Amino acid sequence: MKRNLIALALLAPCALIAQQKEFSIKGKIGKVNAPATAYLTYRQANSSVTDSSAVTNGVFEFKGAIDEPVQGVITLNYLGTGTKGKLVHRRPFYLEATRIKINSKDSLTTAKISGKINVDNEKLTQALKPSSDKMAAFMADYFALPPDKQKDSSVRAVLDKKYNAIDEEQKAAYVGFIKSHPNTIVSLDALKRFGGATPDIAVVAPLFESFSESVKNSTAGKEYAVLLDKLNATSIGSMAPEFTQNDPSGNMVKLSSFRGKYLLVDFWASWCGPCRVENPNVVKAYAKYHEKGFEILGVSLDNEKGKENWIKAIEKDGLKWPQVSDLKYWNNEVAQLYAIRSIPQNFLLDPTGKIIAKNLRGEALEKKLAELFQL
Repeated sequence: MKRNLIALALLAPCALIAQQKEFSIKGKIGKVNAPATAYLTYRQANSSVTDSSAVTNGVFEFKGAIDEPVQGVITLNYLGTGTKGKLVHRRPFYLEATRIKINSKDSLTTAKISGKINVDNEKLTQALKPSSDKMAAFMADYFALPPDKQKDSSVRAVLDKKYNAIDEEQKAAYVGFIKSHPNTIVSLDALKRFGGATPDIAVVAPLFESFSESVKNSTAGKEYAVLLDKLNATSIGSMAPEFTQNDPSGNMVKLSSFRGKYLLVDFWASWCGPCRVENPNVVKAYAKYHEKGFEILGVSLDNEKGKENWIKAIEKDGLKWPQVSDLKYWNNEVAQLYAIRSIPQNFLLDPTGKIIAKNLRGEALEKKLAELFQL
């Protein structure tokens, strides 16, 4: 085995304070031989670890130590040229402190993987299979349609209804698994996928609280708890967290300076296609309601290299309202404060600074503003 020495060096300080437990992996995939190589990749202590093992008569082995169970990936490269390239098969799995066996007569993708957590993961896969199969068939049918049919509003209405039904079935499968398996890290990962990039705190928080203490106190569990705290702080009915950032000219703009007006805090970026598509709707709402007491504060997730693109996008899209950014991309401090993990996103604040609505786009934004201004 050949271990990534840089990753090991980064892990060394953590090994002094964390009680790591040993794991071993033994794989057998058909009768594959050199130059085929197996690669094990996983994260530990905020670092990426990569290990490799030559494959002889289908057999490969790995040994190591981890602090706690973690998701990993086994990659089988038939040319032995790394984790990317041609003739590469990948298989996600859970790495835990035990003896793990990976066996298949022909392919890594069909291999059976042992270990309690991997067994739990297989149960989740089976629970999702009916809805996953339906979704795969639905997407195949959609892409088989001619482009004009894909864009036809009447066709889209039928497709949206079918898609939503499958999506609800899949969500029910996630919730069913999560509720019946509170003691496994698989349920935490299932909750993350169920909640998506913009989790509904009222739905995901009770599910998270149902987990065992071991799951909640895992590294991943603690990280998700922090996210839930941020989501709770920016839920409807909460006072919007205060912040200050620079506008394109370097002037500091403070959120609370907009008190007395209805304010839309709009997260976007010049590189975000969906954001740029949505901008005309926001421009239209601003033109109609600005004089009546409606304001917008744009928060951009552009970076330092994209500052000029940000400024050009503001002008090109006709965004006449204040704009701010610290040009830190996804690490934008306001985005972190508001738990932004996808854009576009927005928060509508009342004149006191309380959040009264979230993620209003298109007609939904117009409808809400009409209600507020009684038009």
